[in-house]
Amino acid sequence: MTTSSTSKASKADRKARIEEMRHAEQARERRNRIITITVSAALVAGLVGFGGYVLNKESAKKEKQEARAEAPVKGEKSWDAKKLGRDHVTERVTYPMKPPVGGDHNRVWMNCEGDVYKEAIPEVNAVHSLEHGAVWVTYNDKAPAADLKKLEEKVGRTPYSLMSPVDGQSGAIMLSAWGKQVTVDGADDPRVNQFFTKYVQGPQTPEPGAACTGGLGAK
Repeated sequence: MTTSSTSKASKADRKARIEEMRHAEQARERRNRIITITVSAALVAGLVGFGGYVLNKESAKKEKQEARAEAPVKGEKSWDAKKLGRDHVTERVTYPMKPPVGGDHNRVWMNCEGDVYKEAIPEVNAVHSLEHGAVWVTYNDKAPAADLKKLEEKVGRTPYSLMSPVDGQSGAIMLSAWGKQVTVDGADDPRVNQFFTKYVQGPQTPEPGAACTGGLGAK
């Protein structure tokens, strides 16, 4: 074979190898694109699925809370809100229930932004807090200390709520809102969360959105 023929054959071989390498590179790029698309699709599907799961979970949670808020509280006592006085008075008021759930009251409310009072508070001021949509947790000397600690923590993280001792009340632990009241078995009684969900700034509130800060007992 002549030198010229050898050179032509060598060039042809190089060209073939280059072409083969180009095809191999193109094949790798196609495989990488397919892998990338597949992985991306899987990630998107996973995120969509997870997002749907979260939304469904939140939706179910909201529906459960709404159902709980609409359901009657077992053992709850109710008073006709229209028959509960709402005048501002300066004198002491004798209420027909203990603790009171409404009626004439002092013009100054008890601070009720999750306030826990260790001593008895004036009823005429607490009733004003109920008018603003607060839930009032009360207890007597029969209430277990462990339950009181849990309730203090719940009240402490719940705006529009307050807690104090009330001597002479019939139940060891009672929850009151405007026109509503229930005696519970303890801090873990499911009616505690139900009552808070239903009545903290609930539909029974005569003055929804009114302040619970800047009242008597404010720190």
